[in-house]
Amino acid sequence: MKTMKGMMAVIGVLAGFGLAGTVQGAVWVQCGSLVDVAEGRTLGAHTVVVDNGTVSEVVAGHPEAPADAERVDLGDLTCLPGLMDMHTHLSSQSSPDAYIHRFTMNEADVALRGASFARITLEAGFTTVRDLGDSFNATIALRDAVDDGLIPGPRIFTAAKSLATTGGHADPTNSWRADIMGDPGPREGVINGVAEARKAVRQRYKDGADLIKITATGGVLSVARSGQNAQFVDDELEAIIATAADYGMHVAAHAHGAEGMRRAVQAGIHSIEHGTYMDDEIMQMMIERGTWYVPTISAGRFVAEKAEVEGYFPPVVAEKAAEIGPLIQDTFTRAHAAGVRIAFGTDCGVCPHGENAREFGFMVEAGMTPSDALRSATINAAELLGQSERLGQLREGFAADLIAVEGDPLENVDVLMDVRFVMRDGQVFVGR
Repeated sequence: MKTMKGMMAVIGVLAGFGLAGTVQGAVWVQCGSLVDVAEGRTLGAHTVVVDNGTVSEVVAGHPEAPADAERVDLGDLTCLPGLMDMHTHLSSQSSPDAYIHRFTMNEADVALRGASFARITLEAGFTTVRDLGDSFNATIALRDAVDDGLIPGPRIFTAAKSLATTGGHADPTNSWRADIMGDPGPREGVINGVAEARKAVRQRYKDGADLIKITATGGVLSVARSGQNAQFVDDELEAIIATAADYGMHVAAHAHGAEGMRRAVQAGIHSIEHGTYMDDEIMQMMIERGTWYVPTISAGRFVAEKAEVEGYFPPVVAEKAAEIGPLIQDTFTRAHAAGVRIAFGTDCGVCPHGENAREFGFMVEAGMTPSDALRSATINAAELLGQSERLGQLREGFAADLIAVEGDPLENVDVLMDVRFVMRDGQVFVGR
């Protein structure tokens, strides 16, 4: 009896999350208008036919649905593909007491917080994310739980624990007391030399990561002096990238400083994250090599704002945040004008989860058109992930990831901050 009551309670919770009672068969989603992200234009009324989690047809107007199909009336809303954020940290969120969490939170605490942040992200209209650094491999478990339908969340591609050098931006023991600091190695994501670089990548593959994230330079939020010094040498970078390729994984590089960025691009990095001190030479290198740029303006704006709040960050962090944070938006303007390939990313987890769509406003403010900004979070993001054949568009054969807003995002990207309907893989998580 206790078991049955427990199961019924779980089913009730899942139903509240939109995980129970999934409709079988075709669903006809009738949209008041539809954004063609590939062409950068808003079309009139369309119907998106969804079958078994996939878009089976997109037709003009609102033809009569078959008697056995479910009809979803979004006739007063604009439909577009689910949004994609290529730089998140679902297992954490910035706060004045975040630095003490490393000593007070267990694996279960981190995982449960991650489940909450995943739901918030999905409800904000982001149906796919790339997670670039966690603790305890929490986002691997989170990804699997979402895939299994146990919890609501976006589709997750995760790097699990980021890779750093000793004392580097993602060394988890930075600022610890000497007697507890220890000597973390490849399992903990800290490498020195080629052999350890290869071992760390292989460990991430063994753990179940989808990709590799390195911290090619210093960072803002680590309790360390430099926010921009180069932190890997050439042979380490080459070993990481070559080994990741053997296992079918791409490598993303956190990078603020120019020298670390230059080394990473020369070694064949897949994407540069933040890119604060990117110069014209590096931009040209990235264009020639097809390297992606994921700007994270939102995080830069957020840390610059919080640097002015006494006690929010440790002093060494506040100093870096005030210096580096305000520069990212200008870098974005120059990189976009130069023709660097840009994919949407926010670094939410630094900035608050659920506010991902603020990035669109910052991108437009910095000179990008709304259509290009939307493309960066759909078609471009899908290409970065190697998922262009199934994600990023509302087209026949693509995953049924669909959101709806009031108004036209090609006229005003701010409407993306108020998502009224969310479907991922044909399942409705935010309904009318």
